[in-house]
Amino acid sequence: MVRAARFVYGLVMAERAADSGWEVDEPDESVLVTEDDAPLDGVYQEKAQRLLGSALHESWSGPPGAGEPRPFVAMANVGLFYNPDEPPLVPDVLLSVDVTLPRDLAPKKHRSYFVWRYGKPPDVVVEIVSNREGRELDEKLRTYERIRVAHYVVYDPFGRLGDVRVRAFALAGGGYVPRLDSRFEDLGLALVEWEGAFEGHHDRWLRWALANGEPIPTGAERAERERERAERERERAERERERAERLAARLRALGDALDDE
Repeated sequence: MVRAARFVYGLVMAERAADSGWEVDEPDESVLVTEDDAPLDGVYQEKAQRLLGSALHESWSGPPGAGEPRPFVAMANVGLFYNPDEPPLVPDVLLSVDVTLPRDLAPKKHRSYFVWRYGKPPDVVVEIVSNREGRELDEKLRTYERIRVAHYVVYDPFGRLGDVRVRAFALAGGGYVPRLDSRFEDLGLALVEWEGAFEGHHDRWLRWALANGEPIPTGAERAERERERAERERERAERERERAERLAARLRALGDALDDE
């Protein structure tokens, strides 16, 4: 009963109890371990995390909604604290909408994703499989399900856990239900597998996409597209100039012929 109460504290108390007009003490984050200097899984995982995070921050305006754009945070390899009495999860990537980062990220209470401070669990968590010891399809899945993460995606780029590379789960009723795709209608987003070059390395990657499946570009990709667009416009203008010069030359030649007559 105490465990259940503490869990409810971590999720429901985060709604700031102000709705009911009473106050509660928040956990003391200073006693929690928020960084342990553990290395990343590997170069591919680090790049994959950065690709997922950078595309949203650089090119996504947020989930659909009336009026002002809805804020969001996307984090990679950051502690997800849902209960001060339990160790955090460290998802490879998380996305949480309708929340904002604090201005000052130096205080310990701002260094991780504390559910009681952000007021909700993340909307999407992505785990990228690097070996068979990550427990992405059992222990982690059950924990994300228990703390009510709406969407959970496991990307297995090297087939460590079987032949299925992208596994998606969504909360339905009391637990997760496997999905045949990784579209998130409520967010206007999807996750798609894409083959191409990122930071000079050609491989298969998991990418954020719009609801229609179009990958969301990174800032570098948008800049390259703009460069290519400008180059096409320059070439079009050059062709137009050359055409005009040829036309003018023909007109001059025709005028000279008429003068000779």
